[in-house]
Amino acid sequence: MLIREIEKKDNEQVETLIRTCLIEFGADKPGCAWTDPDLGRFYEIYQDKKSKYWVVEEEGKIIAGCGIGPLNGAENVCELQKMYSYKEARGTGIAKDLLGLALDFAKKYYDKCYLETFSNMTAANKFYVKNGFKKLEKPLIETDHYACDVWYIKEL
Repeated sequence: MLIREIEKKDNEQVETLIRTCLIEFGADKPGCAWTDPDLGRFYEIYQDKKSKYWVVEEEGKIIAGCGIGPLNGAENVCELQKMYSYKEARGTGIAKDLLGLALDFAKKYYDKCYLETFSNMTAANKFYVKNGFKKLEKPLIETDHYACDVWYIKEL
């Protein structure tokens, strides 16, 4: 498995990955990544120096990905964005590697890292807590992901 920064040619595969995972967890609805207008344009979106998106490639197929970008409206806070993996990549340790890479990058520009997710993504929630994220009672700020029902923050 190879972890690398997203390339333009990856946009379609990353969108398919995310949509597949959202369907799996019943999150194929408004108020989450499902309706994100930038879902098929990640390469273009993650070109700012304070933003980056990584993919995990195995035999030419993107099997996981995750990004860091600013949390608009919150000073010195980034957001862990669009962290998804296909079932076959789960439990392999690749998510830990991706998260480590993302947080190391985030520390260069931000003081805290925020994320929004769903309570039925049980393994993901355990993963975030295990990696030092603290659960919040409510969203840090209002975002377009109003359907999410769990929020976390981590000091960097």
